[in-house]
Amino acid sequence: MKSDTNSTNSHNITQELILSILPFMTMRVPCRRWTWLAGILILLSFPNAFAESDFSAFWQKFKSAVIAGDKATIAEMTKFPLSMPYGIKAVKNKEDFSRRYNEIFKGEANAAQCFKSAEPHKESDRQYDIYCPFKETPKDWENAPIRFIFESSKSGWRFVGLDNINE
Repeated sequence: MKSDTNSTNSHNITQELILSILPFMTMRVPCRRWTWLAGILILLSFPNAFAESDFSAFWQKFKSAVIAGDKATIAEMTKFPLSMPYGIKAVKNKEDFSRRYNEIFKGEANAAQCFKSAEPHKESDRQYDIYCPFKETPKDWENAPIRFIFESSKSGWRFVGLDNINE
């Protein structure tokens, strides 16, 4: 619902801006005015283009929320349905997330402990992964099969999945 409102507001602002600048654009060189207008339209057609694109800022906020156990903040930074390891049902929504929080962050790995020292691994421009060891062997970084997956979306970076790469 929130994104629909943002989209509608963005569309209205775009229309108002175009209508307000059209009279001024007819005063100058025709080629420049159309290039300028095209640039403005491209920028305005992507209302989330200025969304949080820096993973390190996202990671600091996400990591702090996990360490603090802030379920609400983590849920806001998560894309649903949240993918889970093989054979485990996906997490459908925020309510399901809240119920299954311990399974996600305290199950096979102790995410709060791991995230204090874990370094993000860039898989692509749109994906970072965090690997954690099993909670029974928290210092065994050579065997860190629990993968927390993060992807860039039109609304910024999101936590999108949990996986055990050994399964």
